[in-house]
Amino acid sequence: GIVVFAGLPFIVEILSLHSKRLRDFVEGSATVIIKDGKVLEENLKKEYYTTDELLQLLRGQSIFDLSEVEYAVLEANGKVSALPKKDYRPLTRKDLGLASVNEKEPHTVIMDGEILDEPLDSIGKNRGWLQTELDKKNITIENVFLGQIDSYGALTVDLFDDKIQIPEPQERPLLLANIKKCQADLELFALATESQSAKSLYTKNAKKMEESMQKLTPFLKG
Repeated sequence: GIVVFAGLPFIVEILSLHSKRLRDFVEGSATVIIKDGKVLEENLKKEYYTTDELLQLLRGQSIFDLSEVEYAVLEANGKVSALPKKDYRPLTRKDLGLASVNEKEPHTVIMDGEILDEPLDSIGKNRGWLQTELDKKNITIENVFLGQIDSYGALTVDLFDDKIQIPEPQERPLLLANIKKCQADLELFALATESQSAKSLYTKNAKKMEESMQKLTPFLKG
């Protein structure tokens, strides 16, 4: 009996790999519960889910307004996968017409006050560049507990002495200020023009810039 109960799940799992029908029977299948922005009440009842439970699952996806959802699927594991409407999706670099940037893992170049030459060389940097960056922050190698270079080539450090205040770089706050100015200029252009098509275009792009600002502020704020 013990052998049967221990081996049965393993056998079912092997068989499920070769049969979708068996896999759907054993593991269950996904159910569409929101389509074209409308809740499919019959499918919701079929899965024995209430409206309150649906809203709770959407909140787990950081969606608090049902009207923002274009499409949602109740997965076999009980979680909801939701596709927001286009107007509520996060702004991307593509939306702004910017070239895509591949994020890379940070490289640790200082550890326990010692420079690690191998990762420094692998990203095309040298000790001279590293020393210049440390001089900008007015700190010494010996006081750096951990130093890393991110995918944008910026050096971030954590010090042994946490009381020392590291000056914030000014490039990012300056970029944020320029974005705010650009957004304000677009709003002014929308108010100044008498062309409805131009007004609509300026207003649309001003809104995009505002959404972009909201996303970027935590990263660019000084």
